[in-house]
Order: sequence, then C-alpha cells, then structure tokens
Amino acid sequence: MGALLLASVSAPALASAATDGAAAEAPAAADAADSEGMAAIVVTATKRETDLQETPISMAVVDTQALEDRHVQSMYDFADGAVPSLRVATFEARQSALTIGIRGIVPLDANQPAREQGVGIYVDGVYMGRQHGLNAALFDIERVEVLKGPQGTLFGRNTEGGALSIISKAPTGEWGGRVEAGAGNYGSRTADVHLDLPKVAGFSVKLDGVIQHQDATTENPLARQAGWNYYNRKGLRAAVRWQPTSTITNDFAYDVAKDENTPFYSQLLNYNPNNCANGAQASQPACTLPGTAYTNLTGGPVKPLLPGVVVNGDTRMGEADIGVPQQVSVDKTHGFTNTLKWNLGDELELRSITAWRGVDATQWDNSGGAHRPPLVNPPLGSTAAGCTTAAPCAFSRYSLADLRQRQFSQELQAVGTAGSIDYVAGLFYFNEHVSDDAATPSSMGAVAIRNAAGAITGYNYVTIPFCTASTPLFAGKAVDGCSIDRASEVWSKSYAAYGQLTWNATGALHITVGGRYTHDKKKGVLHFSRNVNYDTNPPAASVGYEPLDAAWNRFNPMATIAYDVSNDLHVYAKYATGYRAGGASSRTSNYQAFDPEDVKSYEVGLKSDFWNGRARLNLAGYIMDRKDSQVDISSIQFVGTSSFNNLVTINAPGTTKIRGIEADLTMNPIEGLTLNASYAYTYTKIPPVFISATGVYQNFYIVFTPRNAASGSIDYALPIGGQDTTLKFHFDGNYSQATQAFDQFATKNDSSLIFNGRISLADIGTGVGRSLTLSLWGRNLFNEQHVFRRDPSNSLPAAPTTSTTTGGIANVLGDYGNFNAPRTYGIEASVKF
Repeated sequence: MGALLLASVSAPALASAATDGAAAEAPAAADAADSEGMAAIVVTATKRETDLQETPISMAVVDTQALEDRHVQSMYDFADGAVPSLRVATFEARQSALTIGIRGIVPLDANQPAREQGVGIYVDGVYMGRQHGLNAALFDIERVEVLKGPQGTLFGRNTEGGALSIISKAPTGEWGGRVEAGAGNYGSRTADVHLDLPKVAGFSVKLDGVIQHQDATTENPLARQAGWNYYNRKGLRAAVRWQPTSTITNDFAYDVAKDENTPFYSQLLNYNPNNCANGAQASQPACTLPGTAYTNLTGGPVKPLLPGVVVNGDTRMGEADIGVPQQVSVDKTHGFTNTLKWNLGDELELRSITAWRGVDATQWDNSGGAHRPPLVNPPLGSTAAGCTTAAPCAFSRYSLADLRQRQFSQELQAVGTAGSIDYVAGLFYFNEHVSDDAATPSSMGAVAIRNAAGAITGYNYVTIPFCTASTPLFAGKAVDGCSIDRASEVWSKSYAAYGQLTWNATGALHITVGGRYTHDKKKGVLHFSRNVNYDTNPPAASVGYEPLDAAWNRFNPMATIAYDVSNDLHVYAKYATGYRAGGASSRTSNYQAFDPEDVKSYEVGLKSDFWNGRARLNLAGYIMDRKDSQVDISSIQFVGTSSFNNLVTINAPGTTKIRGIEADLTMNPIEGLTLNASYAYTYTKIPPVFISATGVYQNFYIVFTPRNAASGSIDYALPIGGQDTTLKFHFDGNYSQATQAFDQFATKNDSSLIFNGRISLADIGTGVGRSLTLSLWGRNLFNEQHVFRRDPSNSLPAAPTTSTTTGGIANVLGDYGNFNAPRTYGIEASVKF
C-alpha cells in the first residue's frame, strides 16, 4: 500500500485521549479543550470532524508523538499490543503479508486472491484490497483511527470487526519540514525527509521519503543467503494540494514503495511431544489429530533427528542450526489518490475520492529450514540404499509465491447539516484484479556418510536444484520453473449506496440511523492445482472443479442513541452490522466456493472526563453474533486416482459468539505527566463443526485473539533551559494472554509482556525557526521471549487421504514456532525547520 503513510501517535492517544501535539494540529479541538485538562481529539470516523468524546463509537486514536515514542516504523510494530483490541500478526511467519483483526474478527488465511479480510484498512479514505504490502514503511501521517466493531454502513464490506483508518498529513503551503536519521543494533539505520514547499498560485506541495533497514536477527549459516527477520524498506510520496477558490480543495498524492524482507525463523520447539508410536491410538491419546477418529497409527517409528538439528523451545536462536537457500521476499506498492472537496457552506460539502493502487509481491520463504518435512530416510544406522551424492534425500520446504494485484475505487460523498439533522450520503465503486501462483519445492539434500559396513553414520547437507521445469508464461518470478502447487486469478467488483442521518433531537439527545446496500460480484479461475494445468488439461468431472462466478447482495443497517448527560459525560447504545464477502479456496483442487459471513453487534458505551479535565475514562461493552463463519477444515480431495488432504473453507453452521469489554483511562495528575491504561476482554466461541469425511465434531478457534489484553504507558515532559527545550521520558508495557495461531488446533502460543521506552532531548534551539531533537529508543527493553506462532501439525498424525481410521506418523517431528523479535535499540536525531 505504498509506504503506508505513518509516523505519528501519542501515548495518551492510545487510550482514546489526546495530547497537546494533537491539539496543535487541530485548532478546532484546541478551542474545545479545558485550559487545565486534556485537549479534545478531532476524528473523522463519521465522515465529518467530531470530538472523540462526543462520537458514539468505541475507538482509539494514535497520533504522531506516540508512534515516535514507541518507535513504530511499520504496521507490524503494532503487534506488541499497543491497542489491546487491535491484533496484528504475520501470515505464517512472513512479514510480507499481515493478518489484522479487531474484536475477535481475525481471518486465518486472507492470503488467497479470492478471500477477504475482516477488518478494513483505509489510507486517506481509500480501501486497501489485499493484506500484501501492508507492512511497508510508514510515511508521515496525522493520526491513525482504530474503529472497533462493525462499520458496515459508512465503511462497507469486509469491516465486520472494525476499520483501521490512516490519515496523512496534508501540505501546509508554508516552507518547512523535518529531517531524521538514526542507527541501532542489528545494523539498523533509518532516514526520513519530510518537506513542505511554499504555496504558489494556489498549489501546495509536500514530499516524503523514508529508508528503513535492519539486518537479520537470526543468521543463516549458508554463505551468501539471507537470514531471518531482515528488512530493507524504501518509499517516496508526493502530495499536491490545489485550492483554486476558498471553497474548493483538491488533494492529489502518489506513493511508491519497495519492501525487501525475510520471515521469522521457525524453530523446532520439541521432539515428538505427544509420544506418537505405531499401534492403537487409544494407547497414546495425546497423539490425536483434531477432526479425526483414528483407531490405529502406522508409519513409525518416529524418525530420529537429523544430525545438527537443534531442539530449542526456550530461547530464540541467533543462528540457524542448518543453513538453507533463502533470498529476500519483495513487495512493491504504488498508487495515487485524488480527493476533491467542494464546500457549499455548513449545509453541504460534496466530495470525490478516486484511487488506483497496485501490489506486486514475490515470496521466497524458507522459514522452516531443516525442521519441515519431508524428513530424511533412511535413518542413522541403516544400511538401506539411498541419500547418495547423485540423488540426495530432499528436505527443507521452500515456499515460493507471486502475487499481482490492481485496484480502482471511486467514492462520492455528500456531507452536511439541515436544521437539526446531520447527514452523510454516498456512492461507492471498487474494482479489483488479483492473480497468484505458489510452489513448495525442497531446497536441500542430505547425502549419507557410511562406514565400511555400509551403515549410515551421518549426513552431509547440500543445496539441490529446484524449479528447473518449463512452466507457463504467466508464472511469476519466484515460481517460474517450479512444479506449481496452485495458481489462480480473480476479478471482483463491488457497488454500494449508503446514508446516515443524525437527529439532534435536543441539545443532549442524538438519534442516528443509517444503512448501506452493497452488491458484490466475484469471478475466479484455478489455472493450476498440484501441478495439473487446468487451462490445457481440464480436470475430470469427478474432481468437481467449477470456476467461481458468484454475486451477493447485502443491506447493513445501524442505529445509535446517544445522550450527553453533561459536558463531561456521554453515553450511547448502538446496533451495527457488517459482512465479509465470500469467495473460493485456491488451496483446493475443486476451487471450492464459500458464502459471506455476517455479524450483528450490540454495544453500550460511556465516555467521560473528570477531575477538572485531568482524567478521562471511556468504557464499552458489546455482544457480537456472527453467522456463516468462514472456517478452514481438513478434507480429502481427489484428482484422478490420487487422493490427498487439503484445507477447505466452509461456512460453519450455528452462531459464533463474541463478547467483550473495553476500558481506556488517561490521567494528567500534574503538569507534564501523563498516565495511560487500556484493557480489552474478548470471549469467542465457534460452535463445533461436523466433519463429514470422518464423522467427528471438531472444535474451532478464533486466531490471535487473547481473552485478556492490556497496555499502559507513562510519559513525562520536563522543560529545561528556559526556552522550548524539553526532556521527555516515555515507557510503555503491553500484555497479551496466550492465543491460538491455527483455527483447528487448541495448541496455544505463549503469553507476552513487552516493554518499550524512549528518552528525548526535544526542541533544542539551533537558530531562528530551527530545532534539534536527540533520542534514545528501545523496543522489547527486557528482551522478553515468547512464541507468537506455534504450529503443532508436525507433531501429530497426518490428515486422512484414503483411510479415515488409520493415521500415519511417518512425518512426525515436533512443534515448530516463531519467537518474537529480540531487543532492539538505537539513537535518532531530528531537525525541524
């Protein structure tokens, strides 16, 4: 999505409170602020500027200072839990695509072209169609608004969990800017330039450039190969504001970015933890694959570990045990946005938002290294033939993929006031084309070392050729020459009309109703499945393959009653709806389609200021019921005479229940000191799903959603020197209870407690209109270690392919998982002029 346009938050803002910095950027807000208390926060969650405390939506607002204090450089830095209801995770272990959830609406696999996200990501009012490219470097922004709960009326499809709205800083028309540079451990270095040019003939220009680099935090022993958790991001953005008259404003922006990255390292956390062995399954109850009814286990014994493989479930590894081929994944994003506003007075403002965007993602992911099957055979001590120099035993699954996405959107809005009625009306159009391909070749080989008797005493590891075949011209750079696991192409269109009215019945009572009608159309084809070219060799009728050709209509209403008990106390009750579009799974040989899922939400909230404006407490409680939840189940698939197991997306029967409570408290007990605490409780329950292939009811889970999550921060600013110079201290802590990483497994990731900090000597005068800020920053200050993604699939019997009563344990090895990033720290210098 281009270098995403971020660079600003403030610690109090994370708890839905504002800072003096935010007020300075919003004069209207400053006028509303109590001289002894906190400034009001201006938000645009309702498509118009309103005071956050008087807006009947549960939301968090993140401003420039807080992003700087937390050293947030990309969206993934929110994974530490800065906003407890907002969950950010990698897809698999990859930084190239992010999974983003709010209030328990977190998709497991929105990585496919025909699948959608459950939380809408918007940049300057433009919907981002894919999760790819979301981790690009963040540009200069004014604020981030995290809207919690369904936003199906004003924001539309795929916002059933909420919306993340990023608002960039606009050109000022005055000469000025900021230049920043920094360096830190792991070879990190950053450089930012933000430049405003003087207005000329009604045109104002703003230029932004950013560079972010970090060397790998887990090194690769194989020479000239990339390590893990590496990134190198670059981005440019140009914004032009044209104001031909006092009532017309046209904002045009173009951005381009490149993100080179590698995944987190997948360590082997244990070895055969469930004690799997040949024999009756009842005698080894821990060795059970959910959703199956195996009575017998075969294919063992579990193979011994390869020589050199390290089992480490306690600490992150600074160097991989066995080096493997790996090059950096590359995400390229670019696009333009044009926003035209014509203000006809308080009664009406007309707006047009036009945008075109593109993403090109090339994936080289060898995060599993030597820990992923297939395993070496024969084992040590064997005299069986195999694993020779001419024909090494292959291992080390290399996940390769290419994705190309293009989208165009057009939105028209009318926002105004008629007497006691505030209104918003709009029309929306979205057109998207996505194609992808994927392959998973083995990249390493083991060559047996034998003694005089021919018994294997060890192995040498060598790289082996992969992706050497001839493939169709449409295959991308990563997959070219491979045996293609899957390749698909999707065309999507969405049309919507919406409206929302707020009747200000009295000075204190406000009643809002709204609705949105959406028509979605989606077509898709599967070009390849398991290296079968469907274009030239259509599958047999028994496979059941059908191209996707579907359309859905939805009406999403909402209603809110808000009451201002006093100037400092506001309460509301809200009913809202949302939905996530359907699609088809390209991981299945028949391209199995699934329908949309729908959610209804019931919420009550309270927003209050007290202690003479020095404290702010916001509370919300909600009930959400979701129908037709999209879940992934294991299912036997057939191609010709072969059968295999794939993940199939279905709509689960029954109602998924999500319940929660949110609390945000901000206090300014003395001048310069700000204390913040935020908490989110989230209960989720998906009804068990009947697996027809095995005759078993299986439990499912919502991923990356902690039952309890909290964050807190302390900020203190001490003026020194009698000028504008200030010594600033920031310290924050973020807690998350254990979560699941996969919807089919009860196995949980670790809980986490991450602390970040920053010390700055800010606004040192260096001349008229110039100032210098020097900062020391640290993330994960105490080097806390936790597994944020734990995969048990390699420690359990294989999924059924033919027999549903006998499970194979030939590839059992152990759980593998990814540890969080280690402690990082550095120094920064920033010059404003």
